[in-house]
Amino acid sequence: MRILLVEDEPNLSRLITSLLTRAGFAVDAADDGERGSFLARTNNYDLVITDYIMPRLDGYNLIKEIRHDGIATPILMLSVRQSTEDKVSVLNIGADDYLPKPFAGEELVARVNALLRRPTNLRSGILTFQDLSLDPQLYRVKRGTKEIRLTNKEFSLLHYLLLNSGKMISRDNLLEHVWGGEIDPFSNTVETHILRLRRKLEGKGKKLIHNVAGRGYTLDLRP
Repeated sequence: MRILLVEDEPNLSRLITSLLTRAGFAVDAADDGERGSFLARTNNYDLVITDYIMPRLDGYNLIKEIRHDGIATPILMLSVRQSTEDKVSVLNIGADDYLPKPFAGEELVARVNALLRRPTNLRSGILTFQDLSLDPQLYRVKRGTKEIRLTNKEFSLLHYLLLNSGKMISRDNLLEHVWGGEIDPFSNTVETHILRLRRKLEGKGKKLIHNVAGRGYTLDLRP
Protein backbone atom coordinates (compact mmCIF):
# COMPACT_ATOMS: atom_id res chain seq x y z
CA MET A 1 0.00 0.00 0.00
CA ARG A 2 1.35 3.44 -0.98
CA ILE A 3 0.98 6.42 1.36
CA LEU A 4 1.72 10.12 0.83
CA LEU A 5 2.96 11.93 3.94
CA VAL A 6 2.86 15.74 3.90
CA GLU A 7 4.76 17.03 6.93
CA ASP A 8 7.16 20.00 7.10
CA GLU A 9 8.92 19.08 10.37
CA PRO A 10 11.90 16.91 9.27
CA ASN A 11 12.30 14.84 12.44
CA LEU A 12 8.60 14.02 12.66
CA SER A 13 8.48 13.22 8.96
CA ARG A 14 11.36 10.76 9.35
CA LEU A 15 9.76 9.20 12.43
CA ILE A 16 6.36 8.70 10.76
CA THR A 17 8.00 7.36 7.59
CA SER A 18 9.95 4.86 9.70
CA LEU A 19 6.81 3.76 11.59
CA LEU A 20 4.84 3.22 8.40
CA THR A 21 7.69 1.51 6.58
CA ARG A 22 8.13 -0.94 9.46
CA ALA A 23 4.39 -1.61 9.26
CA GLY A 24 4.85 -2.64 5.62
CA PHE A 25 3.78 0.51 3.76
CA ALA A 26 5.54 2.34 0.94
CA VAL A 27 5.82 6.05 1.80
CA ASP A 28 6.38 9.18 -0.31
CA ALA A 29 7.08 12.38 1.67
CA ALA A 30 6.54 16.06 0.87
CA ASP A 31 7.68 18.91 3.13
CA ASP A 32 5.17 21.58 2.11
CA GLY A 33 1.49 21.69 1.22
CA GLU A 34 1.98 22.84 -2.36
CA ARG A 35 4.24 19.90 -3.17
CA GLY A 36 1.91 17.56 -1.29
CA SER A 37 -1.10 18.75 -3.23
CA PHE A 38 0.73 18.24 -6.53
CA LEU A 39 1.79 14.70 -5.62
CA ALA A 40 -1.67 13.76 -4.32
CA ARG A 41 -3.34 14.97 -7.52
CA THR A 42 -0.89 13.45 -9.98
CA ASN A 43 -0.16 10.06 -8.39
CA ASN A 44 -2.31 7.16 -7.27
CA TYR A 45 -2.08 6.82 -3.48
CA ASP A 46 -3.99 4.56 -1.10
CA LEU A 47 -3.89 7.15 1.71
CA VAL A 48 -2.77 10.74 2.31
CA ILE A 49 -1.52 11.87 5.74
CA THR A 50 -1.14 15.63 6.09
CA ASP A 51 -0.18 18.15 8.73
CA TYR A 52 -2.43 21.19 9.23
CA ILE A 53 0.04 24.09 9.54
CA MET A 54 2.57 24.01 6.68
CA PRO A 55 4.42 26.41 4.37
CA ARG A 56 3.05 27.41 0.95
CA LEU A 57 -0.29 25.67 1.45
CA ASP A 58 -1.92 24.57 4.70
CA GLY A 59 -3.54 21.19 5.23
CA TYR A 60 -7.07 22.61 5.07
CA ASN A 61 -6.57 24.00 1.57
CA LEU A 62 -4.56 20.97 0.49
CA ILE A 63 -7.61 18.82 1.25
CA LYS A 64 -9.86 21.27 -0.62
CA GLU A 65 -7.67 20.99 -3.72
CA ILE A 66 -7.60 17.18 -3.59
CA ARG A 67 -11.37 16.91 -3.19
CA HIS A 68 -11.98 19.61 -5.82
CA ASP A 69 -10.19 17.38 -8.33
CA GLY A 70 -12.63 14.57 -7.50
CA ILE A 71 -10.00 12.41 -5.76
CA ALA A 72 -11.57 10.16 -3.11
CA THR A 73 -8.33 8.88 -1.53
CA PRO A 74 -8.71 8.61 2.28
CA ILE A 75 -7.09 11.54 4.12
CA LEU A 76 -5.82 11.60 7.71
CA MET A 77 -5.14 15.04 9.20
CA LEU A 78 -2.48 15.50 11.90
CA SER A 79 -2.50 18.71 13.93
CA VAL A 80 -1.63 20.41 17.20
CA ARG A 81 -4.91 22.28 16.80
CA GLN A 82 -7.39 20.39 18.94
CA SER A 83 -10.51 22.56 19.13
CA THR A 84 -13.82 21.03 18.13
CA GLU A 85 -14.25 23.78 15.55
CA ASP A 86 -10.95 22.90 13.84
CA LYS A 87 -11.77 19.19 13.77
CA VAL A 88 -15.28 19.75 12.42
CA SER A 89 -14.12 22.14 9.69
CA VAL A 90 -11.45 19.71 8.48
CA LEU A 91 -13.82 16.73 8.48
CA ASN A 92 -16.47 18.77 6.66
CA ILE A 93 -14.02 19.81 3.94
CA GLY A 94 -13.21 16.18 3.15
CA ALA A 95 -10.79 14.65 5.68
CA ASP A 96 -11.66 11.12 6.78
CA ASP A 97 -10.00 11.25 10.19
CA TYR A 98 -8.24 13.72 12.51
CA LEU A 99 -5.41 12.77 14.87
CA PRO A 100 -4.21 15.43 17.37
CA LYS A 101 -0.49 15.87 18.04
CA PRO A 102 1.28 14.48 19.98
CA PHE A 103 0.18 10.93 19.24
CA ALA A 104 1.42 7.41 19.88
CA GLY A 105 2.94 5.59 16.92
CA GLU A 106 0.69 2.59 17.56
CA GLU A 107 -2.41 4.76 17.29
CA LEU A 108 -1.23 6.30 14.03
CA VAL A 109 -0.67 2.87 12.46
CA ALA A 110 -4.03 1.64 13.80
CA ARG A 111 -5.85 4.61 12.27
CA VAL A 112 -4.05 4.11 8.97
CA ASN A 113 -5.15 0.47 8.91
CA ALA A 114 -8.72 1.46 9.81
CA LEU A 115 -8.91 3.97 6.96
CA LEU A 116 -7.46 1.50 4.47
CA ARG A 117 -10.05 -1.10 5.51
CA ARG A 118 -13.06 1.11 4.85
CA PRO A 119 -13.49 0.38 1.12
CA THR A 120 -13.74 -3.34 1.85
CA ASN A 121 -16.80 -2.82 4.07
CA LEU A 122 -15.51 -5.53 6.39
CA ARG A 123 -16.49 -4.76 9.98
CA SER A 124 -13.88 -7.02 11.47
CA GLY A 125 -11.16 -5.62 9.22
CA ILE A 126 -10.09 -9.15 8.33
CA LEU A 127 -9.70 -9.74 4.59
CA THR A 128 -10.68 -13.17 3.34
CA PHE A 129 -10.59 -15.13 0.11
CA GLN A 130 -11.77 -18.74 0.21
CA ASP A 131 -9.84 -20.29 3.14
CA LEU A 132 -7.22 -17.52 3.16
CA SER A 133 -7.46 -14.71 5.74
CA LEU A 134 -5.34 -11.67 6.56
CA ASP A 135 -5.71 -9.59 9.72
CA PRO A 136 -3.97 -6.20 9.25
CA GLN A 137 -4.33 -5.34 12.93
CA LEU A 138 -2.70 -8.48 14.30
CA TYR A 139 -0.41 -8.85 11.27
CA ARG A 140 -1.57 -12.44 10.87
CA VAL A 141 -2.17 -14.58 7.79
CA LYS A 142 -3.88 -17.97 7.81
CA ARG A 143 -4.88 -20.53 5.23
CA GLY A 144 -7.49 -22.67 6.85
CA THR A 145 -6.22 -23.23 10.39
CA LYS A 146 -2.54 -22.95 9.43
CA GLU A 147 -0.81 -19.68 10.32
CA ILE A 148 1.63 -18.45 7.67
CA ARG A 149 4.59 -16.23 8.46
CA LEU A 150 5.34 -13.52 5.89
CA THR A 151 7.94 -10.79 5.57
CA ASN A 152 6.72 -7.16 5.61
CA LYS A 153 6.78 -6.90 1.81
CA GLU A 154 5.09 -10.27 1.34
CA PHE A 155 2.38 -9.17 3.77
CA SER A 156 1.91 -5.84 1.95
CA LEU A 157 1.80 -7.63 -1.40
CA LEU A 158 -0.83 -10.09 -0.22
CA HIS A 159 -2.80 -7.28 1.44
CA TYR A 160 -2.97 -5.38 -1.84
CA LEU A 161 -3.92 -8.49 -3.82
CA LEU A 162 -6.71 -9.25 -1.34
CA LEU A 163 -8.06 -5.71 -1.54
CA ASN A 164 -8.25 -6.21 -5.31
CA SER A 165 -9.25 -9.88 -5.44
CA GLY A 166 -10.75 -10.88 -8.76
CA LYS A 167 -9.08 -7.97 -10.55
CA MET A 168 -6.03 -8.01 -12.79
CA ILE A 169 -3.20 -6.08 -11.11
CA SER A 170 -0.37 -4.98 -13.38
CA ARG A 171 3.27 -5.28 -12.43
CA ASP A 172 3.61 -1.48 -12.55
CA ASN A 173 0.64 -1.16 -10.20
CA LEU A 174 2.31 -3.48 -7.71
CA LEU A 175 5.58 -1.56 -7.97
CA GLU A 176 3.74 1.69 -7.28
CA HIS A 177 1.53 0.57 -4.40
CA VAL A 178 3.68 -2.01 -2.63
CA TRP A 179 7.18 -0.66 -3.26
CA GLY A 180 6.37 3.03 -3.90
CA GLY A 181 8.82 3.27 -6.76
CA GLU A 182 11.76 2.56 -4.44
CA ILE A 183 13.22 -0.22 -6.59
CA ASP A 184 14.55 -0.54 -10.12
CA PRO A 185 11.53 -1.23 -12.39
CA PHE A 186 13.70 -3.59 -14.45
CA SER A 187 14.58 -5.79 -11.47
CA ASN A 188 12.83 -9.11 -10.82
CA THR A 189 11.70 -8.09 -7.32
CA VAL A 190 7.98 -8.41 -8.06
CA GLU A 191 8.38 -11.82 -9.65
CA THR A 192 10.58 -13.04 -6.78
CA HIS A 193 8.09 -11.91 -4.11
CA ILE A 194 5.14 -13.41 -6.01
CA LEU A 195 7.02 -16.73 -6.23
CA ARG A 196 7.83 -16.72 -2.50
CA LEU A 197 4.26 -15.79 -1.62
CA ARG A 198 2.91 -18.63 -3.74
CA ARG A 199 5.23 -21.13 -2.08
CA LYS A 200 4.12 -20.06 1.39
CA LEU A 201 0.40 -19.79 0.62
CA GLU A 202 -0.28 -22.55 -1.85
CA GLY A 203 2.01 -25.49 -1.19
CA LYS A 204 0.10 -28.47 -2.54
CA GLY A 205 -3.26 -26.74 -2.15
CA LYS A 206 -5.40 -24.96 -4.72
CA LYS A 207 -3.59 -22.10 -6.48
CA LEU A 208 -4.77 -18.60 -5.59
CA ILE A 209 -2.35 -16.23 -7.35
CA HIS A 210 -2.33 -16.48 -11.14
CA ASN A 211 -0.29 -14.89 -13.92
CA VAL A 212 -2.17 -12.95 -16.56
CA ALA A 213 0.14 -13.37 -19.54
CA GLY A 214 1.87 -10.14 -20.45
CA ARG A 215 -0.34 -8.10 -18.12
CA GLY A 216 0.13 -8.88 -14.43
CA TYR A 217 -1.39 -10.98 -11.66
CA THR A 218 -4.76 -11.81 -10.18
CA LEU A 219 -6.02 -13.42 -6.99
CA ASP A 220 -8.93 -15.62 -7.97
CA LEU A 221 -10.11 -19.19 -8.44
CA ARG A 222 -9.47 -21.05 -11.68
CA PRO A 223 -10.04 -24.63 -12.76
